[in-house]
Amino acid sequence: MKYDEFLQEEKKKKTRKKPDDEEHRIQSACVKWFKLQYPKLQYTLFAIPNGGRRDALTGAKLKEEGVIPGVADLILLKSNRFYGSLCIEMKTPTGEQKEAQKAWQKEVESTGNKYVICRSIDDFIREITDYFNEM
Repeated sequence: MKYDEFLQEEKKKKTRKKPDDEEHRIQSACVKWFKLQYPKLQYTLFAIPNGGRRDALTGAKLKEEGVIPGVADLILLKSNRFYGSLCIEMKTPTGEQKEAQKAWQKEVESTGNKYVICRSIDDFIREITDYFNEM
């Protein structure tokens, strides 16, 4: 096989699409806004680093430590009149919940917590504002 033929064959192969980190950018902007808007509550909103690629050993250790699939991306540990906490799942405008996320949502809602999906900083600001208006 000649080099040109090799290159043509390689171009035909499917390649994995690089992630564009859109969800990361949205979530980072939301957290930054929250910390600026509510500096006294900055430690009550935190991220759950549940996603990402890990080797098998790290995955096993995290599972032993209590990591479970489907947990929301952000949790606000501040109750209001109706809920014990606010669980926020960040998604891109076209992102969809995985089955584990739907199952976790069902569980936390059944125990008196609010669960929302935010696809933009505008969604996040609206949900936080509505949640705090119910104090």
